[in-house]
Amino acid sequence: MNTTDIAILTGLTEQHIVQYQDNFSLHTAAVSPFTALCESAKASGIDIKIASSFRSYQRQAAIWHAKITGVKAVFDRDGNTVNIIELNGMAKLEAVLLYSALPGASRHHWGTEVDIYDAAAVPADYKPRLMPEEYSQSGPFCAMQQWLQKYAAKFGFFQPYQVYQGGVAAEPWHLSYKPVAEHYLAQFSATILRQCIAQHPLTEQELVLEHLDTVFTRYVTNICR
Repeated sequence: MNTTDIAILTGLTEQHIVQYQDNFSLHTAAVSPFTALCESAKASGIDIKIASSFRSYQRQAAIWHAKITGVKAVFDRDGNTVNIIELNGMAKLEAVLLYSALPGASRHHWGTEVDIYDAAAVPADYKPRLMPEEYSQSGPFCAMQQWLQKYAAKFGFFQPYQVYQGGVAAEPWHLSYKPVAEHYLAQFSATILRQCIAQHPLTEQELVLEHLDTVFTRYVTNICR
């Protein structure tokens, strides 16, 4: 594998990325399918908007630092705040990894992933929190979620975290462009990730490297296919 491919996998380049809308960026190959998906949803009264898309290694490292140091709130699967400062070892990593990917290992590095919400279901000034209850049967984005389950695959998209499988929490807002993402995941390895983190330090680097093989298995390759 060449250095460019490795840089794409680990968020260290943006050469595969193009500006899409509202300052959000996507993989060049995902733009047309995502546009088509949004246009089809709009015909059903659903206005799909992006809350998050491509993130670089540096951006993910900043999020990671804020979570692992307790500057930014960390939540458990029930929505309760976790006191990250009281945790140690793998338990500390698990608390953050439930909702936030390890820098170098985020699928958002690939430009194939979008976190989405339905702007037609909420007031114009609504700030999506990307919490499970917003996408549940009683939540404002339930109709979008039901529509995606029926039609997302038609446009090449799927939900890699549709249900909790012992790694990343269920993220009904997370949509992935399968043709490209599947290829990237097949190329990725714990060795590539280890080399990336060794060369680009992050908060709790030693702890991460100590448990990296477990992290890779539980939080990177462990998706709903």
